[in-house]
Amino acid sequence: ASRLQFHTQLAHGSPTGRVEGFGSARELYAKIAEVFGIAPAEIMFCTLNTHKVDMDKLLGAQIGLEDFIFAHVKGQRKEVEVVKSDDLLGLTVTDNGAGCPFIKRIREGSLMDQIKTICVGDHIESINGKDVSDCRHYEVAKMLKDLEKGQVFKLKLIEPLKAFERVEPRSKGGTLTEAKISRGRETLRLRTKGPATVEEMPSEAEEKAVKKVDELLETYMGIRDTELAATMVEAGRDKKNPDEFAVALDETLGDFAFPDEFVFDVWGAISDAKQGRL
Repeated sequence: ASRLQFHTQLAHGSPTGRVEGFGSARELYAKIAEVFGIAPAEIMFCTLNTHKVDMDKLLGAQIGLEDFIFAHVKGQRKEVEVVKSDDLLGLTVTDNGAGCPFIKRIREGSLMDQIKTICVGDHIESINGKDVSDCRHYEVAKMLKDLEKGQVFKLKLIEPLKAFERVEPRSKGGTLTEAKISRGRETLRLRTKGPATVEEMPSEAEEKAVKKVDELLETYMGIRDTELAATMVEAGRDKKNPDEFAVALDETLGDFAFPDEFVFDVWGAISDAKQGRL
């Protein structure tokens, strides 16, 4: 895994660089930062094979061996005051695995959807003056959920740097590379703990299970996290029943304190995927 090379660019425009020898998202950001002479903390998130803020192409736990990595860096800061007129804000939060929580989705018609200065891709830097820039996404989601209805709260946000803010307008032929990808059968699996490994692409059943578990994370916790979902599916791979699965989850992901009904639903999704019912 350490010898694999990946091509990378800054999403707002840059020469193409190469990165190798990383085992986690945090190490990957450090390598990209080194290539472009910026601080690792400036990188908000990465997308694969597109420079656009496309949350469906977000770098998660897997990188295909032919994938092209685009790094989105911090741009303009903004402050927004919000009246929490509804219990549900309509935000889904994720993080980049290295201390940068950001908005992955804004539900259409929700309270946050009506505030046009709040955008998908924005890094949540602070809530009511409390710095959350190094918090995990589930902590940020819980803070937002725990705000009292009717309360006015203040968000400090940072949006990703856009191409036109730093780069000369491009001629028609000179747009940012949308890399042409031949999707190989192998993928580099990044892990929060332990080294990265080269593995076969997940089976179709496992991919469906991960997608379903990611949706359940959003429903129960207001977060999206494909690496977390993949880790949960992996924990359930050889388990026979929900009790065994709950014990395995507690061993690997005890910090999250998942509610029992969520664990049961996740087990249901994994079982359905194994039986080909998804």
